[in-house]
Amino acid sequence: MLHVTDLSGGYDKKTIVHNISFHVNKGEVLGILGPNGSGKSTLLKIISGILPKQTGSVQIDGQDAGVYSQKEFARKVAVLPQLHAHAFSHTVKDTVSLGRYPHQSGLFSTWSKEDERAVNEALAYTGITRYKDNAIELLSGGEQQRVFVAQALAQEAPILLLDEPTNHLDIAHQQQLLDTIRNHAVEKGVTVISVFHDINLASLYCDRLLLMDKGQIAKIGNPLDVIQDTVIGSVYHARVKTQPHPELAKPQMTLLPDTIEEMQPFIVQKEQFTISANHVSLKVKNPLKTLSSAVHNPGMGWYREFVNRHVDADYNAVDVKAENEAYLKQNGYHLTDTVGMMTAVTTEHAEVEQYSGDFGTVLIMVTAGVGNAVDVSQSLTRDREERIGTINTWVIINGHLPDEAFIQAMITATEAKTKAMHTENIKDPLTDTTATGTSTDSLLVAATQVGEHLPYAGPITPLGKLIGHGVYDCTIRAIKAYKRAKGWTT
Repeated sequence: MLHVTDLSGGYDKKTIVHNISFHVNKGEVLGILGPNGSGKSTLLKIISGILPKQTGSVQIDGQDAGVYSQKEFARKVAVLPQLHAHAFSHTVKDTVSLGRYPHQSGLFSTWSKEDERAVNEALAYTGITRYKDNAIELLSGGEQQRVFVAQALAQEAPILLLDEPTNHLDIAHQQQLLDTIRNHAVEKGVTVISVFHDINLASLYCDRLLLMDKGQIAKIGNPLDVIQDTVIGSVYHARVKTQPHPELAKPQMTLLPDTIEEMQPFIVQKEQFTISANHVSLKVKNPLKTLSSAVHNPGMGWYREFVNRHVDADYNAVDVKAENEAYLKQNGYHLTDTVGMMTAVTTEHAEVEQYSGDFGTVLIMVTAGVGNAVDVSQSLTRDREERIGTINTWVIINGHLPDEAFIQAMITATEAKTKAMHTENIKDPLTDTTATGTSTDSLLVAATQVGEHLPYAGPITPLGKLIGHGVYDCTIRAIKAYKRAKGWTT
């Protein structure tokens, strides 16, 4: 659709972009990224003909862009520049209607039904129909930006060039506008080339990314190839960390500031746990980096308060998360700073212990009941509705862990719990085979992220050995306490 080959150009005799080559297919969205002064907007201006090229070529539909007349080019390419000048007062609809100019012919062109359709559709696409009779200068900067995007869409050119289209827009309108542009590309086969300042937005909405540095292409490819710690860090000269988007197979970037003060050393101690018949809780002054399968705030995050709440064995709520949130509020917990679990086990029988190694200490908390024990290898044969769960495990580490060590710690803890079930000869009551856990076990691993760096937590590492020993020991003790409470023979 559009081919750029060895393109160079700039302002006057100063070359800003050097030997740029790439192509964009029909219906594809290409995002152009790069730090300030890298040549992003200059490249777009050369492609659009606003600036003359010095060397190279721009081909549209197999022909050099220079062979098209101004109107012919405008029927092929719609351009949204970064800045807009409007010396005359126009209504919003009149401004959007200017996008139909390339489709007019003769001195006294008449307004067609097709023109009216294109303008009204563009107004609706960008959510500004209600402003159509307003003077454009009375709108906010973000609203004006949407008007000019609508003008470019009304042009109905097969190629759309956008220079930071989300300028001045709040996050809701950024999403709406980029959703519109993306749908425009998919549904109508429009080719979109857009300059982005926001790397995460570019990743979400683009098929491919072109990363520029000092007027040259530093990297071009799909977002997973371009948005990498080392690539972004070397071009922008900033520390960054990439991670997957929670809903899409797209990378997202987080800035890691160098100016943040280092966290002062601190440790979590056994005495900070509170155990009662209603709950087990832990409150710490500094937040702990946490990975869990909790009811409230599961996943990865930073938290100061941890609650393992006792509920009745016949507990049944229509919305468990909402009910648990109400419980936490009622008991004075800060919802965004708390991880909450639930268990049918009497929490006053919780086992909490601190284990020491050469690197520091690990604290383990286990509540364990085995009345609904399950052999996971036989779970396909089960048809009983399960009750609220029983074995909840916390692993609190005084040390600094990378993300992979959190996952390894969860695996090690799970293996240790399963071994404890085997040692205590816990059976699945439906299959009479050795149980591996209970129907709704939950696990939490948290670390202070200060102190010694602990890169791994597998079962033969120093940290893993301590976790394995501690979880096994506390689970054995918790199961024995459960058996005694139930009058079982131990």
